[in-house]
Amino acid sequence: MKTEILRLLRQAEPGSYVSGQELCERLGVSRTAVWKSMKQLKETGYEIEAVQNRGYRLVFVPDILSKNEIESCLSTKWLGHPIRYYDEIDSTNTEAKRVAEETRGTEGHGTVFVADMQTFGRGRRGRTWNSPHGTGIFFTILLKPDINPANASMLTLVQALAAAAGIRAVTGLDARIKWPNDIVVNGKKIVGILTEMSAQIDYVNHIVVGTGINVHQTEFPPEIAKTAASLDLELQHAGKTPQISRAGLLGNVLEQFEHYYEIYLNTQDLSALFEEYNSLLVNCRRRVRVLDPGGEFEGTALGIDSRGELLVERAQGVEKVSSGEVSVRGIYGYV
Repeated sequence: MKTEILRLLRQAEPGSYVSGQELCERLGVSRTAVWKSMKQLKETGYEIEAVQNRGYRLVFVPDILSKNEIESCLSTKWLGHPIRYYDEIDSTNTEAKRVAEETRGTEGHGTVFVADMQTFGRGRRGRTWNSPHGTGIFFTILLKPDINPANASMLTLVQALAAAAGIRAVTGLDARIKWPNDIVVNGKKIVGILTEMSAQIDYVNHIVVGTGINVHQTEFPPEIAKTAASLDLELQHAGKTPQISRAGLLGNVLEQFEHYYEIYLNTQDLSALFEEYNSLLVNCRRRVRVLDPGGEFEGTALGIDSRGELLVERAQGVEKVSSGEVSVRGIYGYV
C-alpha cells in the first residue's frame, strides 16, 4: 500500500493535496490504514504534510532505495514487475541467475534485482565493481527471450543506450557510450554493464543484464581514480547542485530499456537502433586502439553496424570488431 500512496502523492499537481478520503477510495482501505502507512513513510525519512480538510502533500523524498520507493517511480508495462530489493547482496547478477535456474519457462522474465550494496560486484573479465552502501544503483534485469543465442550479446548495447538516455534525461549531463558497455561523462566512466547468458545451441535459457551506476561516490580506489567518476561529481564539475533520486533514475533507465528492448525484439538486431547508438558513441570518428587477444591494432572508429560490431577503419580497409574479449581504448587514454 505504501507504494500506491507514494505514487498517488507524486501524481498530484505541485503544491496540491490528496485527501484522505480519496486515498481510502482509491486504495480500498480505511482512514486508519492510510494513517498508519503515512506514519511508516515518515519514519523512513519522507516528509509528508498533513492539513485538516485538505489532505496530504509530499514535501520531501529522501534518496533511499527501497522496494516501495522504486515501484512508486516505475511506469513500465512489464519490466520490473516484480522488483526484488536487497539492502546488501554478493551480486545481483548471481542472484538473478539463481532465480532463473529455479523458475520454469518464461517465469521470472522481466524481474529486476536491485541492491543498495554489493559485496562481490563484477564487471567484464572478472573485474570487481566498487559497490559501497548508499552511493550507487546496482541492478540486474532477468530476461527469458525467444531469440537466437547468437543475437544475445546485442542486449549489452541495448542497455548501454538505455542507461545513456536515462542519465541524459534525469541529469542533463552529456552521457555518452564507450563501445560496447560503458557510459562516460567527460571521458570518465560512470556506468558499467555485464551481460551473462545460459543457453543451448539454438535456445536461450535466460539472460541477465547487470548494471552499476556511480551516483554519489566522492572518491574511488587508486587503481581507477583517474578513469572513474560519479554523477554527483560531474554535476558539481558543471556547476550544478546534485539532487539525484536513485530510485527515480533507475525508473527512467528501466523505462528506456523496455522501450529499446521491444524495438530490438522486432528484428533481433540493432537495425532500428544503431543510428541512435552511434549518435551517442564517444569513440565515433576517433582514433582507437583495439586490444584483441590475437594482437593489438589501431584505426578510426566509424560506429557500429546492425549487429553491434564496431567498424574500425584501417589502412587495408574496414574491420569489424566484436565485443567478446576485445577492449577498445583511445590512443591517448581511456576514451
